[in-house]
Amino acid sequence: MLSRTADHVYWLGRYAERAENLARTLDVQYRLSLLPSEVRADGSGWAQMLQTLGLGAAYAERHATMDPRHVIDFIAFDTGNPSSILSCLRAARENAHAVRGSISSEMWETFNSTWLEARGQAPSRFTALNVAEFVDWVKYRAHLARGVVLGSMLRDEGYNFMQIGTFLERADGVARLLLVRLACENGATDSGPLAPGYYPWSMVLRALSAFEIFRRVSRDSVRPRHVVEFVVFRKDVPRSIYRSANLVYENLQAVANAQSGETERRAGLLHAELRFGTLATLAPRGIEPFLNELLARSADLSDRIGRDFLGHVA
Repeated sequence: MLSRTADHVYWLGRYAERAENLARTLDVQYRLSLLPSEVRADGSGWAQMLQTLGLGAAYAERHATMDPRHVIDFIAFDTGNPSSILSCLRAARENAHAVRGSISSEMWETFNSTWLEARGQAPSRFTALNVAEFVDWVKYRAHLARGVVLGSMLRDEGYNFMQIGTFLERADGVARLLLVRLACENGATDSGPLAPGYYPWSMVLRALSAFEIFRRVSRDSVRPRHVVEFVVFRKDVPRSIYRSANLVYENLQAVANAQSGETERRAGLLHAELRFGTLATLAPRGIEPFLNELLARSADLSDRIGRDFLGHVA
């Protein structure tokens, strides 16, 4: 496969997944902002979210105050922000357009119609006052696109690169969502099911479509450490970091070339550590340093994939 084509399908997967991850993170913070003050983290939650997403400086350049409506507009609708949800949907559509001959017509129609509907309706139909509706719409379109990809895309190298992009981005997004919540923790206690940490962490599970799964398969209470262990290490949770690392490694093996040995080794090492490790062995300095290290390793893999397969210059 030409590196240019591989690059487009890789970034198609990344941008589509990034839009969904941003929507899920925004959903958690928005719902937390509606909780009564006695069970809500302090007002720094919006700023913490921006910093964890790497958007703090960009937001400060455009807005002087940390107004929730401005933050929501910046993350969801601001096309001047290249990392907003709308910008990601546009970028996904542009990458799909660049490889129309390599993807199914159903895939192109799905990504194209998603962008056209978002561009035409988001500024008026979706506002900071009904962000939950917008988040649900983004997740619905993500589910639709995922089904079309699985149901209509040829299982060739293009599919492998799209999977690599999708699951590398998913691992990054889940780690950032956990870090957002950890940064906003405000002295939660372990006094009972209504402890301050219960509602925020149950919302994290819901945002990852894992609350019902957690209740079904886990005997643990909804506490920070239990939730982190569940969404990092579980092999059977669709959005777990382990599962994403596993799929990145499997698809890298399928497209391996003469210069990708070190990239494959690093992906395999991360996969093995998450498969056989625990928080006790992998996070001796705490959960947040462990998650930040995962982000750094994800970024390293992204750079190496760009050099080894996509024609990027170091």
